[in-house]
Amino acid sequence: MSLTLVPTPLGNLRDITLRALDVLRDCDVLVAEDTRVARRLLGALGLPSKPIWSYREQNAATVTAGIVERARLARVALVTDAGTPAISDPGRDLVRAARAAGVPVEVLPGPSAFVCAAVLSGFDLASFSFDGFVPRATAERERRLRAALERGTTSVWYEAPSRISATLHALERIAPDAHVFVARELTKLHEQHALGSPADVLAALPDPVRGEIVLVLAGSAPRAPATPDDGDVEREIERALASGSSVADVARELARRGLGSRAELYRRASALRSSRER
Repeated sequence: MSLTLVPTPLGNLRDITLRALDVLRDCDVLVAEDTRVARRLLGALGLPSKPIWSYREQNAATVTAGIVERARLARVALVTDAGTPAISDPGRDLVRAARAAGVPVEVLPGPSAFVCAAVLSGFDLASFSFDGFVPRATAERERRLRAALERGTTSVWYEAPSRISATLHALERIAPDAHVFVARELTKLHEQHALGSPADVLAALPDPVRGEIVLVLAGSAPRAPATPDDGDVEREIERALASGSSVADVARELARRGLGSRAELYRRASALRSSRER
C-alpha cells in the first residue's frame, strides 16, 4: 500500500508533528533503525505497540526486499533514531527500492539536526552543503575540510563527540581564523551552542564531549601564509634566546607560529646563539 518516512524528535518529544502521530498510530508495520528506541518512542507518545522490523546499515541488504514486499500490502512507516530518515543512514536505499517496485512513497516534514544547526549558525545559507559525517582518517579529514572551506559556501557536518576535538584541531591547523559553529545536544536539556574560531569553539566544549554534534563551517578559502620578513624572524629568534629558551624550543615555537620550517629556524637559531657566545 505505501511506505512513509516519519521524522522523529531530536530530543524533545513535543517536536513530534500531528501527522507523524497519525502515521505511527495507524501504520501496520514500523521499520526502525533501532527497535528498542522505536519501542520506547511509541510508549512515550502513548501510542499502541505494533510489529517493529529492524532496518539498519548492517542488515539493509538482506531485509530491504522483505520490507518492500510488505509495503505492497500494508502501511509501512520508517523511522530513524532521531530526525529525518534517509539522511546519513540506509533509508535512501529503501526509498529507491520501493519506487522501483511501484510502492507509493511519502516523506513527512519534520526535525532535521543539520538544518537546525545551519540556521542557528547565522552563516550565509544562500548556498550551502550537507557533507555527512566528517571522515575518521586524519589525511582524508583534512582534505575534505580544506576542500569545503575553499568552496566558499557554508558546509554542515555531523561529528561524533569522541572525534570533535580532533576535527577542531585539524581546522585550527588548516584555517585558524575560520568561522565555526557547533551545536551540541539540540533540543535536549544540555543543549549548547559554540561560535567562533576553531580554538574558541574547542575551549567552549566540555571535556569529555558528550552528546550529538553538528558542525557548521562558514565558507572561506584559507589564506596563504604571508612570507615572514627575515628581519622580523631574526628579532623573534633573538628575543626567544634572550628569554632562556633552548635552540630546539625556539625552532619548535616559531615554526608553530608559521615563521618558517623547523629545520631552517633551528639552523638560524644555532647560528645566532653561536655568534652571541663568541
